[in-house]
Amino acid sequence: MTMDPNQLEGLPRLAFDVAVALLKPLFAFNQYDSFLYWPFLLVALSLALLVFLLNRDDGPRSFLLRYFSKTVWGHPSAKADYKFYYVNGVLFPAVFAPLILSGAWLGAQVHDVFQALFGQHNGLPASAWITTIYTLAFFLVYDFGRYLAHYLQHRIDFLWHFHKVHHSAEVLTPFTAFRAHPVDLVIMATFPAAATGIINGIFNYWTGGSTGLYLFFGLHILIFIYNLVGNLRHTHVWLSYGPFLNLIFISPAQHQIHHSIEQHHWGRNMGFALAFWDKLFGTLYVPHEHEHFEIGLGDGTERHYHGVIGMYWRPVRELFMRNDKSHGLTRDDG
Repeated sequence: MTMDPNQLEGLPRLAFDVAVALLKPLFAFNQYDSFLYWPFLLVALSLALLVFLLNRDDGPRSFLLRYFSKTVWGHPSAKADYKFYYVNGVLFPAVFAPLILSGAWLGAQVHDVFQALFGQHNGLPASAWITTIYTLAFFLVYDFGRYLAHYLQHRIDFLWHFHKVHHSAEVLTPFTAFRAHPVDLVIMATFPAAATGIINGIFNYWTGGSTGLYLFFGLHILIFIYNLVGNLRHTHVWLSYGPFLNLIFISPAQHQIHHSIEQHHWGRNMGFALAFWDKLFGTLYVPHEHEHFEIGLGDGTERHYHGVIGMYWRPVRELFMRNDKSHGLTRDDG
């Protein structure tokens, strides 16, 4: 006999929900909406092996030493990532996620506005063309929302204090993607939620809600494809798409450059998947060869972010004390 959690009430239900919250981060490898979903990790590992085989002379000649060395995965910064991943994975959904703007709510408001302006619409007939246009438009505005949030996180002093928790990483592993202060996560989630909410409202009005997105494993198909290489963004695997494709898509190498302490790299390559927004706003940096650089803030304060408490508390402390000496707002200098 199986237990239905929906039938639980009171303390048993609370205990069940707490147990799920505590265990969920440990099973991200089986969650399709996580970067740590096992197919994404498997593809990333395969690509890393391919990069190694094509560039055997560019570093240690052992695959394990080059990409899985203790100096990276055992670094205090990496250990802080592991702890923060779990703690934030438990706390964020329960405490901070409700602060994110609801894209569904905004979409409903946009739909109602269109209906008030243009009257009742019976909806366009469903077709593959409309679904394709909807899928592409959704991804385009989602990507712009991610870019705009990231751009502002580097330009606005208040937001930078929280975003630099992510940039305080001194080494990169897939867990570094989760190294983000809750305030930072709320901002990063709200902008694309707003952008996609608007596009959803528009398409729901003109199609009468009859058209959906192309999905794969429950994810937007283009976001799923992006996630296949997304884990390499936060690694030391130098995967560049080449001078031409780097003008269209942000490669893992370009995002690694974004984490560089070199001044000519500051504030570059803020895009999520597409390089178009970086090109449009003058923040694109295209490498023409394998560049070598250190990762971090570059001001010697990275050690303050080696603990979970420091990651949560230091941005708030700095805002109150206004004694920050890092190069936050100057990271947009080229």
